[in-house]
Amino acid sequence: MTNLAAYFVLKFEKTMNWFVELFTQHSALQVVIYIAIVCAIGLGLGQIKIKGINLGVTLVFFTGIFLRHFSQKLGISLDAQMLSFAQNFGLILFVYNLGVQVGPGFFSSLRHGGLKLNAIALIGIVFTTIVACLFSFFSSVGILDSIGLLCGASTNTPSLIAAQQTLLDMHPEAGAEATNIATAYAVGYPMGVLGLLICLICIKAIYGKKQLFTPKEDTITTFVSEFHISNPAIYNKTIKEIAQLSKLRFIISRLWRDGKVVIPTGDTKVQKDDHLLIVSRKEDVDSLNLIFGDIENTDWNRPDINWNNVDNGHLLSKHILVTKKSLSGVKLGSLHLRNQFNINITRIRRAGIEMLASPSLRLQQGDKLTVVGEADAIAKVADILGNEQRGLNTPNLISIFIGIALGVILGSIPIHFPGLSSAIKLGIAGGPIIVGILMGAFGHRMHLATYTTTSANQMLRELGLVLFLSCLGFSVGGTFFESVFSLQGLAWAGIGTAIAFVPTLICGIIGKYCFKLDFAQNAGMLCAMMPNPIVLSYAGSVIDNDEHNEAYATVYPVAMFIRILFVQLLVLMFV
Repeated sequence: MTNLAAYFVLKFEKTMNWFVELFTQHSALQVVIYIAIVCAIGLGLGQIKIKGINLGVTLVFFTGIFLRHFSQKLGISLDAQMLSFAQNFGLILFVYNLGVQVGPGFFSSLRHGGLKLNAIALIGIVFTTIVACLFSFFSSVGILDSIGLLCGASTNTPSLIAAQQTLLDMHPEAGAEATNIATAYAVGYPMGVLGLLICLICIKAIYGKKQLFTPKEDTITTFVSEFHISNPAIYNKTIKEIAQLSKLRFIISRLWRDGKVVIPTGDTKVQKDDHLLIVSRKEDVDSLNLIFGDIENTDWNRPDINWNNVDNGHLLSKHILVTKKSLSGVKLGSLHLRNQFNINITRIRRAGIEMLASPSLRLQQGDKLTVVGEADAIAKVADILGNEQRGLNTPNLISIFIGIALGVILGSIPIHFPGLSSAIKLGIAGGPIIVGILMGAFGHRMHLATYTTTSANQMLRELGLVLFLSCLGFSVGGTFFESVFSLQGLAWAGIGTAIAFVPTLICGIIGKYCFKLDFAQNAGMLCAMMPNPIVLSYAGSVIDNDEHNEAYATVYPVAMFIRILFVQLLVLMFV
């Protein structure tokens, strides 16, 4: 009996030793366990609302800081290399998939407001840099400490690395000063998150509930009009001849003549009193009116129109999905669908943007085509294009890993500027987001299927973000409380918060009242200006669309590059 008890005691001791070693000894499992604990606790706390406000995924970062502080008191540490890998991979996963998500509409958004957003962000970057310099000139905080606080408050690790490298290139013996920059950065980072978070809450209050929720409508660039042919100059001319004379882009969906409806081709001749249903850009309607004659008063753009009953069921209008991967990058005209099946493709919807169909337009998996024709013909077109929703649910992992690899390579390329002693790099955040945008916008031209469902993309982004935040919190939490709760640390914390809060609040007010930005655009622009993916997740919790992500991706690459350039200039000018 005694031997049996001793046996169980020994087994219990071994089990407990194994359990303790699992949490205390450096290993891959140890890192996974701690990351999972930080993420679970942080996400749980982030769901708690206080006066209607919850901080969401941002609390993962602060949970990591607290857990690192208490684990360090117990003498527990994590493998630094594994922690760094998880942190960097999480950031790459987040920014790349964000780029892919906004890529299809990125360049159109850049043309329709991107320059304005980047201009405001540039004002904010200059302002934050000036504020950091003023603190160094009019307080006991040195310029190198201010540069570290600026890098931390703007949550910009690549700028920290650039500042340290420039300093060491100029003064190889300045190892201690380079370490001080990193220490100031570690204090400024959480203060930067907190300052921007408070700023965004204030701006949200300034907008008020009535102006806060402005759901973004899909970008509609097409307009449907009915014309009565009454211009003698085009009588008995073919549609191809008219198109060549006008140089306007339009598609004739239907032609009504003597009570009958047909789908016209380029060789169809228009006659007096024909009625044409034309899809064009809205700004071209007046010009088309001069060409074709009288425009009818019927509103063909109402959402409640049943297109299948317009012609008493003779012609149908159906939406067909492009789901075959082999069609990615294929020009629409090369399929010869119009001549082969006597149908008309009038519009293409891609990533919420509706475009005019044209023979030169390259298809992308996930495109939704509006097809007009007879039922049998439409069914045959659907077979060619795929039109299977489940075909879109399979993730295209090959393109994801190709894009991540290319993004990391791009971010590692040194860019040399005259007068700078060290090269500038876009880093593991700048490179992947640029490649993600390009893959989302042009990947189909290289026959790469980059389409992912919105839910799948959001899952990858959120997973990457919580990995990044948990590891980052654990990384900076070791000396955070000791650094902050000292006279120097308190001063640094206050300056870091001021750098993050004051310029962004002013820029947010300028964006609202001078540039008439809605809250989503403003929030995305401010988060990219700093640039801060952490607070971006908070903005996403109060916004019902992806407009903040589009603004973030529009500003982020430029903001990242300028911040890296500015800190190197500060070191060159003042050190």
